[in-house]
Amino acid sequence: MNAVIILFPGTNRERDMAIALEKATGKKPQILFHRETALPAGTDLVVLPGGFSHGDYLRCGAMAARSPIMPAIAEFAAKGGHILGVCNGFQILTEAGLLPGALLRNAGLRFLSMDCHLRVETADSPFTSRWQKAETYRAPMAHGDGNFFCDAETLARLQGEDRVAFRYVTAAGEATPEANRNGAIDNIAGILSENRRILGMMPHPEDLVDPLMGGTDGLPLFESIAGVFATA
Repeated sequence: MNAVIILFPGTNRERDMAIALEKATGKKPQILFHRETALPAGTDLVVLPGGFSHGDYLRCGAMAARSPIMPAIAEFAAKGGHILGVCNGFQILTEAGLLPGALLRNAGLRFLSMDCHLRVETADSPFTSRWQKAETYRAPMAHGDGNFFCDAETLARLQGEDRVAFRYVTAAGEATPEANRNGAIDNIAGILSENRRILGMMPHPEDLVDPLMGGTDGLPLFESIAGVFATA
């Protein structure tokens, strides 16, 4: 699998993402600076990692969504390419119109840096196939603007089309208000595009892919997408 990680000014999770991808695929991903205007030939997966692109000086992800590389990523998406956006990457995907909704300031207006628990809401996607539906796993969160919001029509469509990938839950798997620390609508932590080939999520599965990191809870996501291309 040929993975490309996009590096924006202020990105700080590109190395974590590279470690996770290499562990799952056995191949180092390429890191591409945002001022490039084309993706490398043979790209299978584009990853927008976490951080604070352009210092979050406007809306989070808004400036990165206008970067020179983004038209090529939009074209890649239109042709059915696979894209993963985590934390700031999720924000960029919504700002670029590649995923619906928006990421607002956290409820309580506090930056959240802690572990959370996620429930897998669908195993029917290239990013979640190594889990079972309703399985719960642990993932770190680190964001100030992770409160996913969308209008009622969009929410109904996400629910009806099985496009909610993950929800914030308790360790026992219950989607309670207490588990939903950033206040996201319907406890939503991650969503899929209409063709299910784009995933945006706020927590960081790449930070739990090795026992030395404290666990391997996030590894199935990377093994899932790697498996798509191992059998292609």
